[in-house]
Amino acid sequence: MTRLTALLSVSDKTGIVDLARALHALDVRLVSTGGTAALLTEAGLPVTEVAALTGFPEMLDGRVKTLHPAVHGGLLARRELPAHLAALQQHGIGLIDLLVVNLYPFEATVARAGCTLDDAIENIDIGGPAMVRSAAKNWRGVAVLTDPAQYAGVLAELQQQGAVSEATRFRLAVAAFDRISNYDAAISDYLSALRPDGTRSEYPGQSNGRFVKLQDLRYGENPHQSAALYRDLHPAPGSLVTARQLQGKELSYNNLADADAAWECVKSFDAPACVIVKHANPCGVAVAPTLVDAYAKAWATDPTSAFGGIVACNRPLDEATARRIGEHKQFVEVLIAPAFDDGALALLKPKANLRLLQIALDGVTREGTAWQRGRNAHDVKRIGSGLLIQSADNHELTRAGLRVVTKRAPGDAQLDDLLFAWTVAKYVKSNAIVFCAGGATLGIGAGQMSRVDSARIAAIKARNAGLSLAGSVVASDAFFPFRDGLDVVVDEGAAGVIQPGGSVRDDEVIAAADERGIGMVFTGVRHFRH
Repeated sequence: MTRLTALLSVSDKTGIVDLARALHALDVRLVSTGGTAALLTEAGLPVTEVAALTGFPEMLDGRVKTLHPAVHGGLLARRELPAHLAALQQHGIGLIDLLVVNLYPFEATVARAGCTLDDAIENIDIGGPAMVRSAAKNWRGVAVLTDPAQYAGVLAELQQQGAVSEATRFRLAVAAFDRISNYDAAISDYLSALRPDGTRSEYPGQSNGRFVKLQDLRYGENPHQSAALYRDLHPAPGSLVTARQLQGKELSYNNLADADAAWECVKSFDAPACVIVKHANPCGVAVAPTLVDAYAKAWATDPTSAFGGIVACNRPLDEATARRIGEHKQFVEVLIAPAFDDGALALLKPKANLRLLQIALDGVTREGTAWQRGRNAHDVKRIGSGLLIQSADNHELTRAGLRVVTKRAPGDAQLDDLLFAWTVAKYVKSNAIVFCAGGATLGIGAGQMSRVDSARIAAIKARNAGLSLAGSVVASDAFFPFRDGLDVVVDEGAAGVIQPGGSVRDDEVIAAADERGIGMVFTGVRHFRH
């Protein structure tokens, strides 16, 4: 059997010595470049420098070393074509059967604070991507490894069968082109975001989305639509796409959309919390000292809408909460929690169709970037032949951000409820009106063209659930343009209101609040959610 040749040239040296040692044990000839060659030589492995193949030393501070026919001819020659093999023999070029390359760390470089354009440019790899493309194009004859995670599988095939299978070579080629695509996209994102003064725009001149398909879905929002689930190349910790499904049917498009709405909302609370979502809107939200009490309060908001909903908890689901869900005989599509205890799993196991999603919150912080907090940095909406991209609504309101605008100032307990109501309103489709009391929603009005209609619907929901709105507070996701909306919520029993303010009729609305004897605070921020 002809002796195999491997060319190794890596920026990330993880596992490369062990790989080279194993290849040498299989009598694979090792060829390498620069720092990789020095590392392998230091490890006592016989290595042929690329310069010996090309007849040229590395040039221009290492910028030119593998851009040569002796390298690319060995990668691109088709083994089944006699003319290709004859050309190699004529020019004294040997075949390269295995290419191990990972690229200069461009993404890590530009992610560092203080990175300059010169730093970025020096970390744009040229020879590496060229070799990877050559090898991946010729995948029938060459195996190309671009990630240390691939080393073990390829070695196992070489050790067991003396060759890398065709299926594996094709899979490695696809991964290689994916890597090149992501690398080039990162360069484009960075360079096209640079302003003339050297600062970076939040929005690059060309948007290069990078997503990995997780699965095909049975259908989209409706059965006549097709769909698939993708995740970010580097997903935020604690985000929905990191979930592990413990039981239940396959998730649908609508399940995933609603589950995301529920999970993002419930993560917003520090205290034990439960959120129930139906058709992308919360129909019940509550916090309490225990998870079982939070669930009970959330369910009580709107038991009718809760049927067939998504339930999300920000604490491990315990047996008591699982039992309470069963006692309500509530049909639940998806149940989400950071963990499930054994008692809860035992109770839920007979519900074979119930989907259980476990989403670990390890590594999610309250500080740092949106990504570190398990949130998207940007939101994207598809429009006709285009995209709308915006920074995500990650604003977090504290008491210090409130401005009391009425003669009556809310007390501490009322302020807690106002902030709670405001957090819930952020996740309700506009126009949003949310009645709350005691850390629980009482009535939610969503998605109406008129804010007054949303207020009336929220009150109807509360009455249908048998809940009193007397002494409650109300959050409005945007300002009241007239006093009529405020009058409706006060007529229903509201004693406090939180809203952004900013209307040309703010004075009229403030006067109405004083007339009705309620407290009102302005946030200066609105939460439209279309």
